[in-house]
Amino acid sequence: MDILSAAPVGYGGYISIWKLLVFLAMFFAWMPLINWVHTDSQAVRTNTSMWTSSITFVGLATLLLWLVVPLFIIGFLLFLLATGGTTLVYIMHRNSLVADFEKVLSPHHLKGLFVDEKKKLLKASRGMELITSNDNTVPLPKPKSPESFGHATICEVFEDIIWRRATEVAFQPGPEEYKLIYVIDGQPTKQPERDKEECDYMIPYLKEICNLDVEEKRKPQTGTFSIKKDGEEYEFQVTTAGSTAGEQLRIKKIEQHNLMKLEELGLTEEQLEEVKTIRDIDHGLVITSGPKKSGVTTTFYALMKNHDPFLNDINTLEKEVAVDLDNITQHEYTEEDRKTKKYSEKFRSIYRMGAKIIGIEDCDAESAKIVIEAAKSGRIIHATVEATSTVNALGQFLKIADDKNVLLDNLVAIINQRLVRKLCMECRQAYQPNKALLKKFNMSSDDAKLLYRPGEVEYDKHGKPIVCEHCQGSGFYGRTGIYETILLTDEITEQCKKAESLQQMSAIFRKSGMLYLQEQSIKKVTDGITSINEVIREFSSASNKKAKKA
Repeated sequence: MDILSAAPVGYGGYISIWKLLVFLAMFFAWMPLINWVHTDSQAVRTNTSMWTSSITFVGLATLLLWLVVPLFIIGFLLFLLATGGTTLVYIMHRNSLVADFEKVLSPHHLKGLFVDEKKKLLKASRGMELITSNDNTVPLPKPKSPESFGHATICEVFEDIIWRRATEVAFQPGPEEYKLIYVIDGQPTKQPERDKEECDYMIPYLKEICNLDVEEKRKPQTGTFSIKKDGEEYEFQVTTAGSTAGEQLRIKKIEQHNLMKLEELGLTEEQLEEVKTIRDIDHGLVITSGPKKSGVTTTFYALMKNHDPFLNDINTLEKEVAVDLDNITQHEYTEEDRKTKKYSEKFRSIYRMGAKIIGIEDCDAESAKIVIEAAKSGRIIHATVEATSTVNALGQFLKIADDKNVLLDNLVAIINQRLVRKLCMECRQAYQPNKALLKKFNMSSDDAKLLYRPGEVEYDKHGKPIVCEHCQGSGFYGRTGIYETILLTDEITEQCKKAESLQQMSAIFRKSGMLYLQEQSIKKVTDGITSINEVIREFSSASNKKAKKA
């Protein structure tokens, strides 16, 4: 037998298996890279054809070069450096176009590769459930999507809004950040600015939840949505509008705060007893007044609810119904009404329906004439006007009335009010006022041995501020009304008929025992309900508004 033919057959050395495997691995890694660049460049809105072509051409060229280069390692390094370098250039370019949390190969991105993104998104929800304007629960968005970043920002922002008890929030766009203002207990308060990129993801997602047009960024749009958290549900109104700096966002918490009883308003015991008697009158006019945003609507509703709706036919006319009142017929002056009739004409039509008790919000001059007529005809009329005092409110009606005596004969009561913040009972601090302060506000040292003010910030052993969980560090919690009230007895009415000026009528009110707003506010201070600086702030701001109006 031939020795050569008897030898074992071996494979030739033309193809190295391990080199082939490395080559194929690089080839199959390059293919999805092309697809990723194509998809990603579309998502970040850059030149898709240029970048896809670049990755394709560089990869293909170096693969072919790899096959002809004598040394395998040289071809491998050429492919790796050229393709990897082009990819890194693309990544640097696309990272410059997106927000920090969308950048790839960043520390945040690399850390996220080892995190369960669904669990992370669930944690970012902070126990909140978002409810659309159509009352549908919003499902968690896809991880690492623009919606997921918007969702996380919404939950973070609204957790803070709820915790701080903000009733209104304004996002004002700037070049790189959004300025943020909360209205807490009626007082605007600046908050830390928010990154503009975060808001650029949050606002479109919020608009989608509120069933608004996401693409419309100029015209004002308004919608609503709700949040469920810890067994509570919070409803918000969202308004967006364009500006030269970007899209503005305003958030208003929809509350049932207007449904309060007379006992909860802040009236003194004497005032409360007097005001309660209004429900016993058989006809007449009650005027409730105050500056804008001073709680007049809340008092108006409480007065309407003071009457028995089962024994009386009660109607109201409002320019915008704030809260639905049970067993009371509420009429709203709608946009359609504005096209065909005046406010006074709508009030007259309600008056002619025969209701025994009628309330009119924001009574204008033309309506006031009909109001006086209705009060004279045996109806009980509640009217609200913007005024700075009881005498100022009376003066507005005297200017309109054809007959001063007819107005006074049918005028039952005048109420004027303000709102002040109440001190937080958990962290308020007592102090002894000096004599100069007592003298300035005409306070007795016996009645004001101790006054109260917001608590000063305390710090723990690490130097971190200890925030009061009750008031969130504001020093105040909630608001209360301060009232100036006068019920016109027969004697007061007759004296006012003889008076020749409002000043004389004011003196008559004073002589009958009426305390001015400032005096009532000092009572709130000495009782520890509010602070002297809060009273000064409220009345100085009211004076400034009055001066500007004049």
